[in-house]
Amino acid sequence: MDHFFRRKRAGLVKFLLSLSLVLASILMILKLNLSGKYAAGLKDARDASWCGSDCFPSTQAPVKSDFWRLNAAAQSNRVNSQRAANGTPTGWDVQVLNCSEDELVKSQGWFQRLDPRFHQFVLHRHCRYFPMLINHPEKCADGEVHLIMVIKSVIEQHDRREAVRKTWGKEGTVNGKKIKTLFLLGTPTTGKDTKNLQKLIEYEDQIYKDILQWDFMDTFLNLTLKEVNFLKWFNIYCPGAQFIYKGDDDVFVNTHNLLEFIGYKVDDGKDADLFVGDTIAKAIPIRNRQSKYYIPKELYDKPYPPYLGGGGFVMSSQMARRLFAASEDVELYPIDDVFLGMCVKRLNVAPELHAGFRTFGITRQKASSINTEPCFYKSLIVVHKLSAQELLRMWSAVHDKDLVCAQRTFI
Repeated sequence: MDHFFRRKRAGLVKFLLSLSLVLASILMILKLNLSGKYAAGLKDARDASWCGSDCFPSTQAPVKSDFWRLNAAAQSNRVNSQRAANGTPTGWDVQVLNCSEDELVKSQGWFQRLDPRFHQFVLHRHCRYFPMLINHPEKCADGEVHLIMVIKSVIEQHDRREAVRKTWGKEGTVNGKKIKTLFLLGTPTTGKDTKNLQKLIEYEDQIYKDILQWDFMDTFLNLTLKEVNFLKWFNIYCPGAQFIYKGDDDVFVNTHNLLEFIGYKVDDGKDADLFVGDTIAKAIPIRNRQSKYYIPKELYDKPYPPYLGGGGFVMSSQMARRLFAASEDVELYPIDDVFLGMCVKRLNVAPELHAGFRTFGITRQKASSINTEPCFYKSLIVVHKLSAQELLRMWSAVHDKDLVCAQRTFI
């Protein structure tokens, strides 16, 4: 009976904590006076299956928050002088997008047989680049960035971003190597508290200055838009960064091992074409309609090219620029890591497999004790998938000075 009441009290404490967080968020929203004009202009009624306000006719560019304008203006002269010389756009040049449906596709037989959930994707996949709502053109302005951590996230996953910032995504200098961090976001999907969520993400960015946000809806089928828009952004604002780690916000990254691995590639002169991770070869489209990765035959009916698991991979800046050029000639595909595989194939480059990248976990048997053994995490580079709390605990365990591992442990 005493155990029962302890559990009831614990549940009550958790409820009160959650309630206090909600109330704190509401108070913060009421106090904020950020982006008033932008928030008023957001469309609450958006097409739930596509991108957002950019798919509708517009007569003016989205109004950015004051803090965004000031932030961008502070670095505009430097960026312009650096980029104008080689013909690259000196800033993000997509301000308004009237993205109408591709009417020619509608009359084709394969489209009429296509699963309706893919209709909006197909009708709008010619829409590739979108206006930016939050930008940080100054992120690589000093030209000395060794590694930029680029993480896909959504507005509601604040706890994951906080955990990443406190662990492997913390900006700073490690052994003389400067590391920067960016989170890639779209806009909330229909039905969410769009205006308040947007104010919260702008407030978060005011604090950390590490968010890039585009005006398309954050849906699974739109993940590829984060790939192409980031590649364009990198080509404009951050070409001097030497390496890019790109992945999800629910992974563990051993920063020391990642930098050490990159260093080996540099020493061997094999860093120019660096594109390394958990290679998936001989995969075919999933036809199970219940799977989030389901692809109907009408959309794609052949084996996938080799590609790197999107949970986490590393590439050189040279490869990122080549991928950007190749991506503009590859039709958008709704699975982002497969799309990058298509771009790599176009470059006649094979993605490199490395055992340190575990985008399906250390072992696929989730109940295995191996998945919670710090010594394995200490010897690997990327492990997927961990909650925010699991990441914080594992990071602390791996960096515990009392942790003793007999030797580097490999599976």
